[in-house]
Amino acid sequence: MKRALYPELMRWKDTRRRKPLILRGARQVGKSYILSEFGKNEFPAYHRFDFEENGNELIPLFEESLNPKKLLQNLAIYQGKSIAKTDLVIFDEIQNCPRALTSLKYFCEELPEQPVCAAGSLLGVALSEGSYPVGKVCYLDLFPMNFEEFLMNSGQDLLYEAYDFSWEEKNVSPVVHSKLWDTLKEYYVVGGMPEVAGTFFGYGEQKADGMLAVREKQSALILSFLEDFTKHSGAVNAAHIAGVFENIPRQLSGYVDTSVKRYRFKNVLPGKKGFSSLAGPLHWLEKAGLIHKVPVCSCAEVPFQTFCKANLFKLFVFDVGLLGCMLGLSPNGLMMQDYGLTKGFFAENFVAGEFKAAGERALYSWAERNSEIEFLLERDGEIIPVEVKSGSRTKAQSLRQYLLKYSPRRAIKISGKPLSSTEGPIFNIPLYYSGRVIKRF
Repeated sequence: MKRALYPELMRWKDTRRRKPLILRGARQVGKSYILSEFGKNEFPAYHRFDFEENGNELIPLFEESLNPKKLLQNLAIYQGKSIAKTDLVIFDEIQNCPRALTSLKYFCEELPEQPVCAAGSLLGVALSEGSYPVGKVCYLDLFPMNFEEFLMNSGQDLLYEAYDFSWEEKNVSPVVHSKLWDTLKEYYVVGGMPEVAGTFFGYGEQKADGMLAVREKQSALILSFLEDFTKHSGAVNAAHIAGVFENIPRQLSGYVDTSVKRYRFKNVLPGKKGFSSLAGPLHWLEKAGLIHKVPVCSCAEVPFQTFCKANLFKLFVFDVGLLGCMLGLSPNGLMMQDYGLTKGFFAENFVAGEFKAAGERALYSWAERNSEIEFLLERDGEIIPVEVKSGSRTKAQSLRQYLLKYSPRRAIKISGKPLSSTEGPIFNIPLYYSGRVIKRF
């Protein structure tokens, strides 16, 4: 799979004062694959050490010594193959060996010429703050494939060229819009998990069969996440984490004709109520990268955090394909729709994922009285409201109220309509270009 993150890896490789790199992301988003491809394509050789698969053999090597030269010598002996100073060393699932994470500090200080990358699925939940080699490493985050990556890997090269060209020209022809909308519906079913997408693409034109296979893969992935809860948090906590995780799609699906509202804590877990009782599971899921948390601002002013409360936020599932699977939505039902894909909540979840994958580090929304805006973007002190509509009917009462109150220089309306000229301060953007909003604005 071609990934948009690859040029970032190349920039890291070419950095003069290069630090070890940690690639973060949820399980199964493609971290091991992209680092292996990077090592194969850009270095004389690469050496991957997996602390989940071979932890029993690898962890003792780091208990013996954290000296980089000694470590490389022991790792070379372990694998029966020498490691040159120009080779890429990959520590995979590094959260399973805290001392391996600590060793990155010594690679940075004592052996900076050795290219070292690490990947971790659960770094945020498995390790304490004291385990991090602060200031001695750099980070990149990998998310599920966004829509553009999905299109890029779908084999529709002419359509991808038209997608790119139309964005630059700020005009999408009806035939291109129709094809992109059909591909977006496929993405809504499949999502961006690389293994799932690869399964779908492998079926070629037999798309109905491919979507059935996709749902099986997605169900298996969800089960693997539930197993992670138990493995890394204990049986009792795992039950709470699973309960919260499975509740998020149910809450989202309740907002059929309106924007997603703030997450509600009542009746999520038996005997639990209020934010404090669910804070632990929510924190676990966020650190594991399985959800996107979007605080709700009561006032559209910067800094956004000043106008947010800890217990007021929206929650979204990190992959829209898994959201559909968790809700039991029929692939055929999604594909038979034209506009208004499963109403607003699905589109809003999709846009949240696109924004995160495009590099928007923190997402915020806005709500005052009866008006609400799905997302707020801040650019050098300027606040840009983003309204999301799932179909081609785009009356936006809340956006009008926002414009009257705050008079922003720019506003964005994301919907099922084709790319078109602005309406005053409002830029009209099709849903399938959501990820490019972050790069343009």
